[in-house]
Amino acid sequence: MLQEQQEILMKLVTMKMPFGKYEGKLLADLPVSYLEWFQRKGFPQGKLGEYLSLLHTIKSNGLDDILYKLKRLK
Repeated sequence: MLQEQQEILMKLVTMKMPFGKYEGKLLADLPVSYLEWFQRKGFPQGKLGEYLSLLHTIKSNGLDDILYKLKRLK
C-alpha cells in the first residue's frame, strides 16, 4: 500500500495536464486557483480527477513542500 501511495505522489510530479488552460504543465505546478475551479465545477472522471483532487488537498493544506522534494528526486 505504501508503494502505491508513493507511485501516486510521483505521478503528481511527473504527469502533465492533458487539456485546458494549463495543458502540458506538470500537475504539481498547477495553481491552487485552477484546482479550486475544478472543485467547484467537478473534477474529471478517472485517475486524472483523483490526482487533481489529491493535489487540491495537498496544496490547500500547505503541504506543497512534499511535491517540491519529490520533484527534485525525479
